[in-house]
Amino acid sequence: MQAERYIGIDLSEKHAMISYYTRGMSEPGTFSMVTGSEVYQIPVCVAKKKGASQWLIGEEARKYAKDESVSCVEGLFKKALSGEQTEIENEIYDVKDLLFVYLKKLLALPMHVGGTMPDKLVVTTEYMNLETRQLLGLFAEKIQFPTEKLMLLDYRESFYYYALSQSPELCQNQVALYYFSSGKLRYWQLNHDKRTIPQVVTIEETGYDTLLENRDEDFCRIVADSMAGSVISSVYLIGDGFDGGWMKKSLTAICRGRRAFVGKNLFCKGACYGASVKSGEENWQYVYMGDNEIKMNISLKVQNGGKSEWISLITAGENWYEAGKEYEVILKDSPSIDFWIQPPKSREASIQTLELTDMPQRKGRTTRLRISAKPESAEKIRFTIKDLGFGEIVKSSDKIWEYTLSL
Repeated sequence: MQAERYIGIDLSEKHAMISYYTRGMSEPGTFSMVTGSEVYQIPVCVAKKKGASQWLIGEEARKYAKDESVSCVEGLFKKALSGEQTEIENEIYDVKDLLFVYLKKLLALPMHVGGTMPDKLVVTTEYMNLETRQLLGLFAEKIQFPTEKLMLLDYRESFYYYALSQSPELCQNQVALYYFSSGKLRYWQLNHDKRTIPQVVTIEETGYDTLLENRDEDFCRIVADSMAGSVISSVYLIGDGFDGGWMKKSLTAICRGRRAFVGKNLFCKGACYGASVKSGEENWQYVYMGDNEIKMNISLKVQNGGKSEWISLITAGENWYEAGKEYEVILKDSPSIDFWIQPPKSREASIQTLELTDMPQRKGRTTRLRISAKPESAEKIRFTIKDLGFGEIVKSSDKIWEYTLSL
């Protein structure tokens, strides 16, 4: 049986990078358009060949546009999110369609390492909001890629998957990442609670002002401030802000008692690791609690074959955009539903009871209900319960009850 194949794309305003991974590889590989180099960043731009329906991307598009005096549409991602249009050869194009051309060509780059479409495609961006999700969902529809095989992550969650997929000594304690790009410097510290099963992981973020003329001295002070009181196993320096070989004193401070790594492709590699984890290929001992992740487990207690068991409606650590399940159950007696709510760090659960008002009076076990849970945000869950009756024996009343739970 062929190993599943994953592709991770890091998509930013200016550049994209693409990595590929199958189980058995020592780590994900990252595609470079310059053979034999580690030039991974591919500008997010397209150019159209004169008089032809052929498109070029990245540096190739820029070169062609310059040589042939045609337009090269830059910043596709940002413009697509804004709903912009552009004119090329007297024809108006939605920029989102040009972004889809770019992404489709980007996907074709690593095809030489095997197969056609990946078993999972993961796109990671700096911020993963609803508008970005809708845009990338449209792309998946455009190329007829199953939405259940599409994963969407922000950079912090990609960092989480990358950091905890490394050798144990690199993530034994806290893990730090400095992200320096477009003049912005941020510090992320990954903490994992070893007292819980699975280990609950959080990432703290601190923003810093742009470094001044003496970047090395400034950054050295930031390193001392951000790591004070923490036990850091490894440090990652990500972004083009660290280019130029200016780190001397600060790099010495970072490497004092810990390992440090400099690069640009951590997020697309982390996306590949995330795909492997979500596919169940890894023995994953962690649950991530980010801004978009649900912070509670919500379950129903049911009888199945004479034994009590739990069925999960919402699992802590799920992204709220993707979370939610639906079940059909038979009501035992009283017209009410108990939702069991439990934080992942606690053994105690609270119970929220929803009364099914105006439920028709029936004998016990003659009412089938469809119960669905769908988050409206990371803090709000909407439950919908529909009376299905009981086959031909008891006709459905078609009553629907809705209940919003604030976590």
